[in-house]
Amino acid sequence: MRKKDDTLRDTLLALCREIVNQEGIEAVNIRSIAKRAGVATGTVYNYFSSKDDILLALTEEYWKDALEEMDAAVSSGSFCEQLEDIFLFLRERLCQDAGARMVSLEKTEGQARMAAVQETLERSLILRMEADQAIRKDIWEPSFSQAGFVRFALTNMMALWRAENPDAPFFFALVRRILY
Repeated sequence: MRKKDDTLRDTLLALCREIVNQEGIEAVNIRSIAKRAGVATGTVYNYFSSKDDILLALTEEYWKDALEEMDAAVSSGSFCEQLEDIFLFLRERLCQDAGARMVSLEKTEGQARMAAVQETLERSLILRMEADQAIRKDIWEPSFSQAGFVRFALTNMMALWRAENPDAPFFFALVRRILY
């Protein structure tokens, strides 16, 4: 059996991203990716089991890159100020082509992969929260933990991203009143 070439896998993902950006997610199929790569269709299947698999890999790559960019872009201020910046940063990302890609994540495997990305984001938020010395220390207890609060914040931020008329200022005022 021939060893897989990681550079070819990266090329296939890049070509898939190109198709999504130029023609939309509906235009993605294994044959079109193979044709653009100049390889046989079977070669693509050596790296990805299906269209959904390649879209999942592309989405996962997209969110890993987005979280890295977010960490670099959002670094100062209180936890709440950082949370607002993160909200705006990720909202902009969701309004781009990621929303279409996330549709492919409805299946069980996609949910598991996105859960790992969400865990990374949650850990980042907990670290940011711990670095903010102004947050009250007396609020944390087993039934009201930092991890639980971060999940609450992310759940509500996702709801705000989906809402037609989001009331983000109310949410962030609530966060401030709870934490400070």
